Amino acid sequence: MTGANTKNLPLEDLHRAAGARFGAFAGWSMPLTYTPGVMAEHQHTREHVGLFDISHMKLIEVSGSDAAALLSKACPLDAAALAERQSKYTFLLNDQAGIIDDLIITRLGADRFMVVANAGNAALDEAHLRELAKGLDCTINPLDRIFLAIQGPEAWAALSRAGVETGELVFMHGFEPRKDWFMSRSGYTGEDGFEIGLPEADARKLLETLLSDDRVMWVGLAARDSLRLEAGLCLHGQDITPETNPVDAGLMWAVSKDVRANGQFVGAEALRAAIEKGAAEKRVGLKPQGRQPVRAGANLFDEAGNPAGRITSGGFGPSVGAPVAMGYVSAALAKSETRFFADVRGTKVPVDIHPLPFTQHRYRKG
Repeated sequence: MTGANTKNLPLEDLHRAAGARFGAFAGWSMPLTYTPGVMAEHQHTREHVGLFDISHMKLIEVSGSDAAALLSKACPLDAAALAERQSKYTFLLNDQAGIIDDLIITRLGADRFMVVANAGNAALDEAHLRELAKGLDCTINPLDRIFLAIQGPEAWAALSRAGVETGELVFMHGFEPRKDWFMSRSGYTGEDGFEIGLPEADARKLLETLLSDDRVMWVGLAARDSLRLEAGLCLHGQDITPETNPVDAGLMWAVSKDVRANGQFVGAEALRAAIEKGAAEKRVGLKPQGRQPVRAGANLFDEAGNPAGRITSGGFGPSVGAPVAMGYVSAALAKSETRFFADVRGTKVPVDIHPLPFTQHRYRKG
């Protein structure tokens, strides 16, 4: 059962016809799995093409002569330095440098940008941007679009057969191939793939063609989670939160040296102080021993039984063939040779630090 305030996807009829099992996520009723099941959906994405309805996420167009200035104020980002079509992973930070949300921002033109926000944070993000935009010449326009992710090594071929040419688009670049369409070469699986925002009528036509291709399979939220965890990618609300800063999260690669030193963004002083102080704890990959998955919320202890950290994401990695997890451990213990013990319903499960990602990224970078 889902709550009275739960939103339904515009394409819910298609998911029901495909045998989806639904569950609540970030205020939405989302397909968790389809008839093939999570293991088959996961492996199909790694080998062929997984099709995800991510319409719970929000596309926000930011335009106007001060659009770049707004985004550089809201995020640790030099938006004016982005080339046209270039996409950048970044954050909205609070005054304490905690991560309000993680975003992908794409420059569409001199004064136009597309912001992709997470579902549970979309309304908060929009309000935050509007507050920061006061007195600036810019328009914040949340778009009513279907949003699809087409992920996997054959994604480009399936789109080409469906009449959508991906052309010279490379990883972390995006553009508008048609009126009211936005397409980027990006995704959250570690595979090559695309995210496309488009009107519902166009989406239904595109899906009819895509789903007539044997290489393409609907994939639900459960496999999306196992895919992104194997790829070492953070889920906001679990691995990163408004209480987490990018230093502890190991995400400072997303902030250029110039912006670190000179950026005038919200949370700049707090972030600089966190950099100066160094991480108190570090986000790491974790590999439980044996076959028992260790889930989010499990506490970690050192060999002497002292509290040492926590699991923020965990489950079984179908491509790895073993349990995988991410979490935070004391910075002093974040060494490859350290062994931890996770408390799983009173049982101590040995857990070792493992390099991220668990599966190699296969993005098309050139």
